Amino acid sequence: MRSSRAMSTAWAGGLLLFASPLALAQSIDVDDNSADLELITLPESAAPAVDDGVRLDAITVTGSRIKKTTGEAANPVLSLSAEELAATGVTSIGDVLQRLSVSGSSLNTKFNSAGNFGFPADGGGVGSGSTTVSLRNLGAKRVLVLVDGLRWVNESSASGVSAAVDLNTIPFSSVERVEILTDGASALYGSDAIAGVVNIITKSSGNGLNLNAYVGDHSTGDGMTTTLNASYGGQGRNYRYIADVSYYDQNGISSADYSQARVPKPGTGLAFGSSATPFTRSVFFNDDEADGLCPNVDSDGDGIADRALCDITANGVAAAPDFVQDFPDGFHPFTTDDRYNYAPENLLLTPSERLGLFAQGQFDISNNITAYARVLSQNRDSENRAAPEPIFLGPEAGTGGMADNVGIAADNPFNPYGIALDPSDNLLLIGRRPVEGGPRIFSQDVDTFYLAAGLNGDFYGFARPLFWDVNLVSASNKATQTVHGTYNIANIARAVGPLDDCSGDCVPLNLFGGPGTITPEMLGYIQFVEVAHSRQELALASANVTGGLLDLSAGTLSYAAGLEYRDVKGSYTPDEVVVRGESNGVPSLPTSGSYSVSEAYVELEIPVVGDLPGVRQLDVSLASRFSDYSSFGTTVNSKVGVRWDVFDGLLARATWAEGFRAPSIGELYGSPARFDAQLEDPCSQPSDPEIQANCEELGVPPTYSQANPQISVRTGGNAALEPETAESLTAGLVYSPNWAVNQPWAKRMDFEITWYDIEVDDAIQAVDAQTQLDRCVQTLDPAFCNGISRASSGGINGFDNTLLNLGQVETQGLDLAIDWLAPGSAYGQFGINWSATRVERFRAVSKATGLAEPRGVGVEVADSGIPRWRSSLRLNWDYAEISASWAVRYVSKLTEQCGDAAAFPSCGNPDAGTNTLSETFYHDVRASWRVPGDTDLTLTAGINNLLDEDPPVCVSCSLNGYDASVYDLPGQFAYLQIGLRY
Repeated sequence: MRSSRAMSTAWAGGLLLFASPLALAQSIDVDDNSADLELITLPESAAPAVDDGVRLDAITVTGSRIKKTTGEAANPVLSLSAEELAATGVTSIGDVLQRLSVSGSSLNTKFNSAGNFGFPADGGGVGSGSTTVSLRNLGAKRVLVLVDGLRWVNESSASGVSAAVDLNTIPFSSVERVEILTDGASALYGSDAIAGVVNIITKSSGNGLNLNAYVGDHSTGDGMTTTLNASYGGQGRNYRYIADVSYYDQNGISSADYSQARVPKPGTGLAFGSSATPFTRSVFFNDDEADGLCPNVDSDGDGIADRALCDITANGVAAAPDFVQDFPDGFHPFTTDDRYNYAPENLLLTPSERLGLFAQGQFDISNNITAYARVLSQNRDSENRAAPEPIFLGPEAGTGGMADNVGIAADNPFNPYGIALDPSDNLLLIGRRPVEGGPRIFSQDVDTFYLAAGLNGDFYGFARPLFWDVNLVSASNKATQTVHGTYNIANIARAVGPLDDCSGDCVPLNLFGGPGTITPEMLGYIQFVEVAHSRQELALASANVTGGLLDLSAGTLSYAAGLEYRDVKGSYTPDEVVVRGESNGVPSLPTSGSYSVSEAYVELEIPVVGDLPGVRQLDVSLASRFSDYSSFGTTVNSKVGVRWDVFDGLLARATWAEGFRAPSIGELYGSPARFDAQLEDPCSQPSDPEIQANCEELGVPPTYSQANPQISVRTGGNAALEPETAESLTAGLVYSPNWAVNQPWAKRMDFEITWYDIEVDDAIQAVDAQTQLDRCVQTLDPAFCNGISRASSGGINGFDNTLLNLGQVETQGLDLAIDWLAPGSAYGQFGINWSATRVERFRAVSKATGLAEPRGVGVEVADSGIPRWRSSLRLNWDYAEISASWAVRYVSKLTEQCGDAAAFPSCGNPDAGTNTLSETFYHDVRASWRVPGDTDLTLTAGINNLLDEDPPVCVSCSLNGYDASVYDLPGQFAYLQIGLRY
């Protein structure tokens, strides 16, 4: 057992966003099998004697590998128990962590993007169906995720080789608690721990049979979530075990169920709809005008009108295929009203179904040695949906692939124009939305397997207790993605080409006849089912030892040391049609790679002085880690921490740390692929004469108008990448005043403040494509314009956006927390806790140009807003068998650039071209009742977003009119839960 003072400081150092004050007052519940968070009790014969005859427990807390007799540390660590996780009302670990004030924008199941947008530059794919966590707004790749102190395998969704962990691979019901270290920890844990560490501690034993059922539903659309869980565990004199089976089922919600998501950009109607319509848009040069539909233009720029530019459609009329030169009355110039609204076909929430098995056992081989093993196996079926896949042909298609060079033969029986549409001569764009083929369905089937085994123990040597552990891990994530509703562009080319080339099973294709004119036979020839695979593998071996080294005047100098070896492999295998470049969808090539790393670390905790006025105890911790990577070489990273116990109740602490992140397999070896970015071309009918002049210098005709808001950019890895490096600094105070202990108005009160400053150098990322395009047009500087090419019509038909060690990322801010627990009374016990993060600064600067990227504090850009303030206030009440809570979550305002939407009412400040996403409050309520009687039955009900707060409208966000990484889904979420123990 620990002294009351020691435990007071332990829970004070762990103030957290959703913490129950009552739980925080209790002792730290630490598993005895964890390789990094371990509670080991020395045998009576070996334990040193203490004055009161009580044995001391030794524990480790995330952020240090040295076992101590208290949870005190120089590191800022948040801790969430299983009860506190459940109190949020959600049943996914990732969804809970994304609500923390220290978290930033990250992927979750509210994002519907799959292969329909393409592949980001990092080679990691889009992670469909995954949920990740970002700390300090630095991205999921810069957060290390551990499970019981050991690394977890990265996610796999069959669209790339990701550098992040999918938290959905860890069943909610298997978690005992979560510890979050919010400073750099590469000196202790190695790569990826730049922004911090998330350590998920699993349940090590149970007591009989536990059954739990949960059902929740959204007031917007369907979105019903059901979870079922059964666990059984027990323990004896020398063993402990638990087995847990869990089921999770989340239904999808259609974008059509939310008014702001029913059009591409809220409040803009069809202005940003697709030019690929069910009635076909045709943009081509014609030598003669046709019924006045095609005005004369100067196509070669010599000042003389020489051709007619046709931009026409037959919306509402099925074009007759039997005329030659004069266009039928059904054709008219293409306008905004003709655009296709693809938005209702998307999803507001993606469906996901998971079935998992978790088991863990420990066996005491002797009084000093314990063997453990834990295994997890889970299957996930998830899905994304998008509108029917558009077919774009011609140089203005901008796909960078085969489609840019496909035209329509003059003898195609469905060509209404009587002339060949040649991409090298007169064709600019054909856009057709084949609604007959149905929507695109992206289905992911993901299998996760994780096995960890090892030994841990203790012995008494050199007059001090020593603790050791050895661990082995074998883990994999395997995914298959199946895509229905996609097309083979090579077959389309034959089906619209010369009739002589369309033989055998080829069926001539009607791209011009309107909805219903693409027959099942035509679809059978041009469609295919796309199947892609990916795999991630992790093999790990580690050994650690910790104990006391020697006694100093202020205490014992303690140490930890260890070795670790990891072997990481990853691969992505697209469908063979995609590899051949014949897919009408997003092209990509196979990726595979591996690396290994050998590491050694040492950590010291040095008691400097103690028992002096103003210095009750002053400790300094030092750590350093050597890493040898097969992919780039060696690196050494160190850390210094200071813990100053000023007087009883006041603790000051600070850390300085070096960090690094090794380039991932996707970043190093990711093959060239395509990402369809939502970009606004500044050369599309500019109003600024200077911009117009610059565009003409770039070869853009004065008549150019952007046909499609999606511009394809070329992405891919870079084998020459170097590791990211970082420096972080944290400093803070924890104050637990004695004057607030056991008073009539308070049982206790705690205050915490932590300041952080993180700087990342050689950050691995691609240049923001919109920023690069804007600066190219504004400056004509080759540093921005290189890699951007245009067709003769002015449209962008090439955009290189591959990875670089781009520059520097800096962020600073404050974490604040107050925790108050009232004494018990006839009315029960009340508690309040408040926690908040203020981001003072976030800046990313390109080394090549010295210019800042657009993302910053209070700014919404690319679905990753950074609010200046995020906070949560929770009121808890416990009375006999009843408990209840009310939480208020707050997100401060954001500002976005409206871009081309500036002229619409949804842009709040059209004069400045900006829109404000107003501050948002979410109210969550929850109540539980433990039913009296012999049966251990608990009933729980709750409503998240009680006041039905909708997310602020975002006109720059990619889908659904709001930032799904910052805000809740629109509408209320109500849930019921029942728990039964035998």
